[in-house]
Amino acid sequence: MEDQLFNAFISLLPAIIVGGVAFYFLRTYTLQEDRKQRFAILKENQKKALPLRLQAYERLTLFLERISLVNLLLRVKPTSQSKNSYERLLVQHIEQEYEHNITQQIYVSDECWTAIKTAKNVTIQVIRRSTISDQVNSADKLRESILTDLLDKSASTEKAISILKGEVKQLFR
Repeated sequence: MEDQLFNAFISLLPAIIVGGVAFYFLRTYTLQEDRKQRFAILKENQKKALPLRLQAYERLTLFLERISLVNLLLRVKPTSQSKNSYERLLVQHIEQEYEHNITQQIYVSDECWTAIKTAKNVTIQVIRRSTISDQVNSADKLRESILTDLLDKSASTEKAISILKGEVKQLFR
């Protein structure tokens, strides 16, 4: 009886080994095919998302260019000689531009979005700081004061645009 059991085991041993090897190769093949399929889906999604991301970078660059103080002051003319009404008008234009582009933040990094928000806030701060000055008593003097202040330091919008450009370069590496 023991011999029969041993002979049966010896007879089944090659089948067990072949079954184990077949299972191993089938499992490896299945995992590899699953990885290939996930990679193909990821690649397809990236292909679809790239144009949206590039459009977001373009829109955010345009936003930053539109709120840069030189461009803003050239585009938005004072409607009266009141420095306070001109300040409100400038800030209103900045806020409208920001609200129009706020959804683009989902396509850029947190660092980039923080730089954009900082550029917006610094621009508003420069306008408000110039308005507070006692030497500024009209809208024209406010424009002059802002431009003078701008000559002394680099614009925060330029820094944010630089970060945007860096991220776009990363997309194509």
